[in-house]
Amino acid sequence: MRQFLISMIGMNFKQLFADSKAVLSAADRASRKVLGKFGAYVRRTAKQSIRKRKRPALPGSPPSSHTGLLKRHIYFFADAQSRNVVIGPIRLSGRASGGEAPHALEEGGMVSIAGKRKVRIQPRPFMGPAMEKEKPQLPQLWRNSITK
Repeated sequence: MRQFLISMIGMNFKQLFADSKAVLSAADRASRKVLGKFGAYVRRTAKQSIRKRKRPALPGSPPSSHTGLLKRHIYFFADAQSRNVVIGPIRLSGRASGGEAPHALEEGGMVSIAGKRKVRIQPRPFMGPAMEKEKPQLPQLWRNSITK
């Protein structure tokens, strides 16, 4: 009787332990999925905040899009290895700003115009506010995300 009880306990005890590879694999899949969704949501919100119009936006508000270039080149990349997501515009190479326009729009700063003169751009943030707007959705995205 005692032997039967020990083998029964041993069997149940093994069933209580989760397969660590399966758990880690499920967590990695969930991370990629959640980070990808969050990146897509922030990207969408940032793109929607940029209005197409001829006049410049007021400092402190999202920038205007005169050509649509900035709006078309906002991307995101969910990195499964580091469990991070990078969201934002690519460096735009152009004669006017030397590719620094997206950064200068977000945070403000000096930009070289056609390599001849420098001008100070007041910040017109669009990525930071988009992320802050979407951040409350993160707990809901993570909820029940790890499954078999």
